[in-house]
Amino acid sequence: QVQLVESGGGLVQPGGSLNLSCAASGRTFSVYAMAWFRQAPGKEREFVGAIRWSAGTTYYADSVKGRFTISRDNAKKTEYLQMNSLKPEDMAVYFCSVARYYRERHDYTSSYDYWGQGTQVTVAS
Repeated sequence: QVQLVESGGGLVQPGGSLNLSCAASGRTFSVYAMAWFRQAPGKEREFVGAIRWSAGTTYYADSVKGRFTISRDNAKKTEYLQMNSLKPEDMAVYFCSVARYYRERHDYTSSYDYWGQGTQVTVAS
């Protein structure tokens, strides 16, 4: 079984920063890409960003471009999401996910095979 464990969420003031981590563990599995999604109360889960594992190519939602940065540590099978200049509208539960194989759309939830349990990010003064 594959497990994804997110950490790093919490309470931050508007304009502040947080760094989320997602560590993958379990049986040996391939990783084509890892991604971050978020879900606010009453809203659908939305794409935040993704990284192709081998090439390191990154993709971002327009709403976070220039503020959020995704990186990864191949050896640790860990993905990071550095979030700067946080806004109240960034407040949500953040989920990491793994795609084992190529999918045409990296921003679709259906493209990902494994999901973490989520970590809460609260942006408030």
